[in-house]
Amino acid sequence: MACRFVPYIVVGVVHLVCVLAGAATLVAVTKPLLMPVLLVCLLWALPVRRGEVALLGSLAVLFGWLGDVSLMDAGPGFVIGLGFFLLGHLAYVVLFWRRMRFRRPRWWSVLYLAWFAALLAVLAPHAGALLAPLAAYGLALVALGASGSACNRWISVGAACFVVSDSLLGLDRFLPGFALWQIDFLIMLSYLAAQGLICVGIVRTARSRLPAASAVASAARLVPWARSRRR
Repeated sequence: MACRFVPYIVVGVVHLVCVLAGAATLVAVTKPLLMPVLLVCLLWALPVRRGEVALLGSLAVLFGWLGDVSLMDAGPGFVIGLGFFLLGHLAYVVLFWRRMRFRRPRWWSVLYLAWFAALLAVLAPHAGALLAPLAAYGLALVALGASGSACNRWISVGAACFVVSDSLLGLDRFLPGFALWQIDFLIMLSYLAAQGLICVGIVRTARSRLPAASAVASAARLVPWARSRRR
């Protein structure tokens, strides 16, 4: 199963090297390729390519792609990209809650809410008219992290990486004087890890539950046969 995500890893590594090298042209070429390659890998690895898991997973990745492309526009593209990523997060949350979770959200997921309050307090004086959209986006991230903690460790870690990536993006965009070494690289590294780990986790859960679903379907087919035998 892991080998089916190799194309995404290769394209991701090439993109990160271009970011480190400051090759702006190559960054602009490779960035729009990231999510389409991940989508192909996800559908290739899923045991069933039709149904709710494939649909919601595909929507989340596609919204991520639209967000990536929108953020390449330094002007109004940021707000548009924020909206697409918000939709992508909501698609993941619905998928996690309906099909991926196997326990309640972990107790430590309350830290996501504390993170949201602290980050919003830091960014609020500098966000201006974008404060309300940022607050809505932050709540979606809290929901992503909390619902992800109810899933397997791949999804849980991936959701946490999303929180890290978007936090770095928000601080870099809105907080004056905020500076980290290779901030663009760190944002993309955590973002690519988030999307990749979540998709791997989706596939692992889907594959682990396939035998149980097949057994239920087989039992359902046997019931009419057994009844007819008793008659």
